[in-house]
Amino acid sequence: MTSSSTVSGPPAVPAPPPRERLVAIGEIVRAHGVRGAMRVRPLTDDPARFGRVTACVLWDAARDQREPRRITAARVNGAEILVAVEGCTTPEAAQALAGRFIAIPESEVLPPREGTFYPWQLEGATVVTEEGREVGRMAGIEHGPGQDLWVVREGTREHLIPAVAEIVLDVDVAARRVVIRPPDGLLEL
Repeated sequence: MTSSSTVSGPPAVPAPPPRERLVAIGEIVRAHGVRGAMRVRPLTDDPARFGRVTACVLWDAARDQREPRRITAARVNGAEILVAVEGCTTPEAAQALAGRFIAIPESEVLPPREGTFYPWQLEGATVVTEEGREVGRMAGIEHGPGQDLWVVREGTREHLIPAVAEIVLDVDVAARRVVIRPPDGLLEL
């Protein structure tokens, strides 16, 4: 007599879904009041949108730690937004969140106005001179007092390109290409 047995182990665990890209719409600055509200610096062209957002992610971008939360209240207060989120009921809890971002999934981002783009849409875009020489790829943005500086990396080399019309000639988000006219010496710094 032959016996046939099937070896079975624990059920296969499906691979986790890919983490959706987040877009920060505000940065938590500090606690506000005694009930756990927070002062938030808006990172959106439409600060009133905080009143329409019901779900968000409290995002520590440096560690990529994400905490889904529900926004329970939001109102504009000068240049900042006062935001309350579910589960944050003390000033100490709110202060512990300072430095984190209030973010939403990329799929929920409002479309940019005609002729504009979001800076994060340029990450990884090829940057070339008007003569066609490749300078590198967009790696980030440093916010400056006069203008933003676009961080462009080529291997181990990094260039800071002022984001001004005299230097940035064309931005093609769909083609992921930026054309610049760097002043003499800028790319040698």
